[in-house]
Amino acid sequence: MTDDTDLLPEGLEDRLPREAATTTRAMRSIQDVMHGHGYDRVLPPMIEFEKSLASRMAGIQSRRMFRFVDPSSLRMMALRSDFTPQIGRIAQGRLAGAARPLRLMYAGQVLTIKGDGLDPAREKLQCGAELIGADNVAAAIEILTVAIEALQAAGARGVSVDFTLPDLVDTLAAKAFPLEPGAIEAVRRELDTKDAGGLRDAGGEAYVPLIYATGDFDGAIEKLAAIDAGGALASRIAALREIAAAIAPTGARLTLDPSERHGFEYQSWFGFTLYAEGVRGLLGRGGTYRIAGANAGGEGEVATGFSLYPDALIDLIAQSEPLSDKVFLPLGHDREVAARLRSIGWRTAAALSEGDSAGSLGCSHTLDGGEVVALA
Repeated sequence: MTDDTDLLPEGLEDRLPREAATTTRAMRSIQDVMHGHGYDRVLPPMIEFEKSLASRMAGIQSRRMFRFVDPSSLRMMALRSDFTPQIGRIAQGRLAGAARPLRLMYAGQVLTIKGDGLDPAREKLQCGAELIGADNVAAAIEILTVAIEALQAAGARGVSVDFTLPDLVDTLAAKAFPLEPGAIEAVRRELDTKDAGGLRDAGGEAYVPLIYATGDFDGAIEKLAAIDAGGALASRIAALREIAAAIAPTGARLTLDPSERHGFEYQSWFGFTLYAEGVRGLLGRGGTYRIAGANAGGEGEVATGFSLYPDALIDLIAQSEPLSDKVFLPLGHDREVAARLRSIGWRTAAALSEGDSAGSLGCSHTLDGGEVVALA
């Protein structure tokens, strides 16, 4: 029988000192950018009532959450799989009377029962910012600018942004390209797979040009603008052009896939996905959405935000980041000198026995009297 005492469950892993140090540095850099743009951090709990986590955002699936019965209340509890519903609860609850737009940020772990696609990880870092009470072009520009700046500060290079219009099919089906209610989901599905024949079979002949309005932003937006939709897309196309022009100075590469909807189930008119050179998979996504139940009409409060998942970026840069310098403190060292070194940013490692040495403790320097000496 195999002894699994030291094994971790599938999809979970330890981060050892080098990776942990990179994680700390990257997360601090990301949060410093958000803080600098006026976002205030909140710290929601890992566990909440399942109903609260699953009811505030469309597309948040409770079957993906770890769930259990609370022995105290006898109600079903869940571990968060996404921070966004928690930010919505805070915004509508204890911060309901706060001035809008309300800028909130968060960072921490999320857990799911199973990984996504080819990514087996079930525990992930998630950090992001939410702009509650605004979903206009200005809000989209701010959120996207902050997200790109945060990734670049963490060490991402060659950032690219893929725009989408999550409610595109609903918008067109309402008037410009009418569809029977039962056909809307079929058209969405065929657009997801980019299947022109399937689209025609589903009654979505008019939607076929959307398959080809993809790629580099400048070319794709022209193809989208050429689709005769009776003006239904005019405002969205103008908004995308304005957003693209505003973030051009960041140096990010821009692409467009207007019908993409994977991961955008609770987004409204605007969405985006973030990638970076050399990083496997997506690094984040964001856009506009509504927080359920925020007003008497039941339409919800508008918001714009992003979520970053920096684990893959951390894996990429961890091996190339140098270990920080560390000073070996021999037995009998001057404690006041050591304290002064730490106060100006040095790390120290003190000998605890005669057998300890600078090499065995992984030090780059040693304290010789009152002087810090680099090891050869």
